[in-house]
Amino acid sequence: MKKPLVGTVLALLLVGAGAAPVVAAPHTHSGAKATVKAVDFAGTVALSNCSGSLIRTPSSQPNDPALILSNGHCLETGFPAAGEVITDQPSTRSFSLLNGSGSKVGTLRATKVSYATMTDTDITVYELGKTYAQIQSQYGIGALTLNDQHPVAGTAIKVVSGYWKRTYSCNIDGFVYRLKEGDWTWKDSVRYTSACQTIGGTSGSPVIDTATGKVVAVNNTGNEDGQRCTENNPCEVDQNGKVTVRYKINYAQETYIIVPCIGTGNKVDLSRPGCTLPKP
Repeated sequence: MKKPLVGTVLALLLVGAGAAPVVAAPHTHSGAKATVKAVDFAGTVALSNCSGSLIRTPSSQPNDPALILSNGHCLETGFPAAGEVITDQPSTRSFSLLNGSGSKVGTLRATKVSYATMTDTDITVYELGKTYAQIQSQYGIGALTLNDQHPVAGTAIKVVSGYWKRTYSCNIDGFVYRLKEGDWTWKDSVRYTSACQTIGGTSGSPVIDTATGKVVAVNNTGNEDGQRCTENNPCEVDQNGKVTVRYKINYAQETYIIVPCIGTGNKVDLSRPGCTLPKP
């Protein structure tokens, strides 16, 4: 995992030397309309030790309670065990909401963990005490929309870390049948091209398709030392059981699978048609 960080001095040093916000500039070819959306920090959040984003599904309504997406391994109560699924757990966790330039504009607070797991995927979905409309009115910030389709290899992406206020640009290199790290196994993970050298604290960052501005995955891990299938050193396992280690390559978990599991009122409902998230 891009493990949660607790080193305050290191954090201050790295923030002080942090990269400026990276924005994707629209481009045109022979008079064609611009096909790249500007990607900035608006709608991202910083947790105490991870990154995250204010998210909505295509059917979320302005007066629905807003949702925050991060990793399962960023959960404040510790890593969920393999096979463990957490739902409707009370939470008062706070999040620093960022604007486009990466400045904090306010603090959001959870009322509960709607869903969290590190089985098959690595996600935590928090429900907030404010609606999207209230957040928009108070802070001028809208939520990022989850794409409801499987991501596509070759897609240009940005990994946007609210914790570090830093953006990584690369492409989706491909997909991993099974990604194994320590006790945990994730299905159909996104593999980045080598340009996205994400670091600890980027866990939970939204992975944004630069053509649509939609969230296609959530950043979660990378092979740090070249080891095989150990913590912080995930390995790829194909359909035939062949294991491949890719040193310094990083990964994310697809988010389109979340969409069918969120129903009326932005409530997570694991019994909804098409919902394949693991159940308790």
